[in-house]
Amino acid sequence: MTYKFHLLHLTAIAVVLNLSVGSSIAQLDPDASGRENQVDMNTITTAVPFLMIAPDSRSGALGDAGVALSPDGNSLHWNAAKMVFSENELETSLSYAPWLRALVDDMNLAYLTMNRKINKRQAYGLALRYFSLGNITFTDQVGTTIRDFQPAELSLDAGFSQKFTDKFSGGVAGRFVHSNLTGGTSVSGAESKPGIAVAADVSMFYTNKNANWGGKKGTFNYGMNISNIGSKMSYTETAARDFIPANLRLGVAYTMELDDYNDITFTIDGNKLLVPTAPVYDQQDGNTIVSGYSNDVGTATGIVQSFYDAPGIVDFNDDGTYSILPGSIFREEMREINLGGGLEYTFSDVFAFRTGYFFEHWSKGNRQFITMGAGMKYTVFTIDLSYLVSTTQTNPLANTLRFTLRMQFSDLLDVGSAVN
Repeated sequence: MTYKFHLLHLTAIAVVLNLSVGSSIAQLDPDASGRENQVDMNTITTAVPFLMIAPDSRSGALGDAGVALSPDGNSLHWNAAKMVFSENELETSLSYAPWLRALVDDMNLAYLTMNRKINKRQAYGLALRYFSLGNITFTDQVGTTIRDFQPAELSLDAGFSQKFTDKFSGGVAGRFVHSNLTGGTSVSGAESKPGIAVAADVSMFYTNKNANWGGKKGTFNYGMNISNIGSKMSYTETAARDFIPANLRLGVAYTMELDDYNDITFTIDGNKLLVPTAPVYDQQDGNTIVSGYSNDVGTATGIVQSFYDAPGIVDFNDDGTYSILPGSIFREEMREINLGGGLEYTFSDVFAFRTGYFFEHWSKGNRQFITMGAGMKYTVFTIDLSYLVSTTQTNPLANTLRFTLRMQFSDLLDVGSAVN
């Protein structure tokens, strides 16, 4: 499918970027019955949001939860620290997801990854993520075609995992990000260029395989991953640089062994973008911040500021005075936390059935959906698929499918003889 964009409106390539919006639009919660329930729409936007898309079908079927799940071939995305606890010496995974099929028919995400144990206490992983935005036709102000282009974004990842004890590990990962959305197209002297950024992840993982609750054998996992800590990105020499989606993810998972053949896993993740929230500006001069903090800050300041900078609900009076609704700042901070979780049933480590739910408050993006999926293992191959059902109207993510092919090799490498 071909899409047309007027280059006059691409002065900062803002048509195809997720540039931060410096204003809040006051809207009422559909269920609101008074001013105390009013909510200001104030979504947090970043460059290269494709870094936050769940690439694989297993977590994609579990409400996009994965930081504390048992290790698999996609651990590098969710929590690099998990890799060293893998039961397999070598794992590879290839995932593919047609994206936003409710809107377009040629946008897709591909993810290729590999994890390998170095010895019993160390492991590393590599990954390539490629996001194609389909075909776009650029036009000038009067509609004359300038060129056709296929925008694409990619990231190259490398991660390392170190086991500190038999139950605890840490991980780090580095990431190179390249985002080419315009192919160097320029207008009115505004030269565009691919956006480039480098970032890092820091993670930890705890597992207890003797967490026998309710009279059943079980495994309890806890995970944390701070991802995409890195440089800001710009697509022109003159435009302001935008944050990439630094994110804090915390989660737990518990696997109960029902009997020798049947297991069930419960998992839940909480996410918070470590990116500043847009403040509220004075309605008269449009430049003075009346609530919140400036989001024109560096990466480190932005990460710290993201925990307390929500502006809340501001009431402006006709005489120019204003007031901040008590408690609204804290409530908005809480709304910036997204929750996702699910349940996975496995039979004899051969068949798996999964379902989950993801929730994001409507004022912060309104992603709310049910997920489901299944997996089947045959020799060294595992095939997973997942399906997304939106619980909100006109959600472009509706009916999203993901496909994953994993390969696990338990005895291919002589890791057992390595140094502990």
